[in-house]
Amino acid sequence: VQLQASGGGLVQPGGSLRLSCEVSGSVFSINAVGWYRQPSGTGRYLVASITRSGSANYVDSVKGRFTISRDNAKNTVWLQMNSLKPEDSAVYYCNAGSDAAVIGGTGGGYWGQGTQVTVSS
Repeated sequence: VQLQASGGGLVQPGGSLRLSCEVSGSVFSINAVGWYRQPSGTGRYLVASITRSGSANYVDSVKGRFTISRDNAKNTVWLQMNSLKPEDSAVYYCNAGSDAAVIGGTGGGYWGQGTQVTVSS
């Protein structure tokens, strides 16, 4: 399984970005997909996740601003990020695997490369 993440960049506070994660390979082995982020100098943590059936979960700090979605036919997951704040700045990683691993926060077995999101005026 390979994960290809894209869509990061520099945006002003209040702006929007959409991250994409394209999954290829043995996609039948993937149930949940999540986005983790790692701010500079801190550890990586789960921001949002979505199961194969479409059930989504978010960390409290992004609820109402971020939306995760997936298209199983296209093997793609998106993270729409609105009303961005400077504290959202981080390297964002796409992650995939079992429901328990991804949603539980330990991370599934598959990681994409990180994409940098910087929110600054």
